[in-house]
Amino acid sequence: MFYYDITFILLIPAMIFSMIASGSVRSTFSNYSGVRVRRGITGAQAARMLLDANGLTDVRIEAVAGSLTDNYDPRTRVVHLSQPVCNAASISAVAVACHECGYALQHAYGYTPLTVRSSIVPVVNFASRFSWIFIIIGLVLMGQGLYTSGGSNVGTLVFDIGVIAYLVVLAFHLVTLPVEFNASSRALKQMETMQIVDSDELTGAKKVLKAAAMTYVASTAMVIAQLLRLLVLRGRRN
Repeated sequence: MFYYDITFILLIPAMIFSMIASGSVRSTFSNYSGVRVRRGITGAQAARMLLDANGLTDVRIEAVAGSLTDNYDPRTRVVHLSQPVCNAASISAVAVACHECGYALQHAYGYTPLTVRSSIVPVVNFASRFSWIFIIIGLVLMGQGLYTSGGSNVGTLVFDIGVIAYLVVLAFHLVTLPVEFNASSRALKQMETMQIVDSDELTGAKKVLKAAAMTYVASTAMVIAQLLRLLVLRGRRN
């Protein structure tokens, strides 16, 4: 069976990495959520300060439900902050809020990886939705002995279409990495320059953002591991 194939073992290291990264970001965020910044400003206030200082007075800040659901929407130019970030005056809240503003800075200055990522979102949504459909159908057809007039296995062709679509998903993850690291770098620089946090608080902010970045690295590692698994499956079925 496809989902219980022995090649599943290829995913185990990435799965472990992903679980560690997820646990780390939640643990680190929780730890520094209990440490109040000396200036006493909330995540929303820090975000507003950063945006205004960079001339982005037209970028709005809105609260959203959930935890760690923070994001920046380049289409509407809105920074969405989750409740634990928006109204809290902790190191975690300020760090995450400024990180989201880092995307707004990227957008304002035309940061190429962000532009590329935003432009391929519709294609990625389509690819992620249909890649596995083609892959599974291809695996089923590989053993049916169906061939095209040119002598190619129909199942292999369908499977390869799925893999190509999956490569688009991988490309999205790869371009996301520099976007994430750059957003954190911009945020930390602004936090230090504007003295939003003290030097020792900046150390905590770095830990929060580093832990968050590792979740994106883990996600990319999982996609790469899954791709390797698919290539092995293709070789075994042919």
